[in-house]
Amino acid sequence: MPTKSRSYDPVKVRAALTGQVEALRETVRGLTEDQLARPTRLGDWRVRELVSHLGMVITWVPAHLDDPLPARPPITPLDWARSTRTAAATINEIAEELAASPFAGTPNEVAAEFDRCCAELVAALPAAEQPGRLIAMRFGPMPLADFLVTRLVETVVHADDLAAALGPAPFPHDRQAVAAVSRLLADAFADRTPGGAVELRIPPYAVVQAVEGPRHTRGTPPNVVETDPLTWIRLATGRTGWAAAVESAAVSASGERSDLSGYLPVLA
Repeated sequence: MPTKSRSYDPVKVRAALTGQVEALRETVRGLTEDQLARPTRLGDWRVRELVSHLGMVITWVPAHLDDPLPARPPITPLDWARSTRTAAATINEIAEELAASPFAGTPNEVAAEFDRCCAELVAALPAAEQPGRLIAMRFGPMPLADFLVTRLVETVVHADDLAAALGPAPFPHDRQAVAAVSRLLADAFADRTPGGAVELRIPPYAVVQAVEGPRHTRGTPPNVVETDPLTWIRLATGRTGWAAAVESAAVSASGERSDLSGYLPVLA
């Protein structure tokens, strides 16, 4: 049985995305030429390509807000999560093209272009509170308020990529942004790996039942996995390996079915 799509408060999502984008803006404003040239954990991408991709992510809403809607039923954030693996090659090509255009300049020019992207998004956000407002995307139309949740996933995950490249200070994520991303990725995991044998806990934001096997009904579950939100986000997106997370005690796993290595990552 498919996982039921969670509902998200449009006002809270808008505030979380505003906070997350502002934190990114402050980081990009401080980048040097040396930092823009640093490698990232994303294949051949340097920080410059990563920032250009974030610019694309941030401007998707203002760029496509008034596009014609495809004649298909609206999709949900869970549908988006199921479909992301098919878009990886296209995303890589677009990021490289952007890094060779407005984001190819000096650090000040990169910061100015990123500021422009952020300002365009913030100006477009009030539309998300219009009941029934849809936006077109490559996988089908989606309620705009829900689509902003996917922008939270992109900005939180890639902000963590940026922090890993720049180090050592942690990135100041918006708390509500991390909460929404943790919940969506937990739901996506349960949707992709249905069952009730394992209880996945990401306190204080999410608990889901997943993995085929005997279903837990009451008392202490026999198979429990617990981790913090950022570790879960890294596991679900392939930034951290299961064995390394368990070895470092970032993940607590108990029970014979609690090894989730065969089910991760959730998103490509």
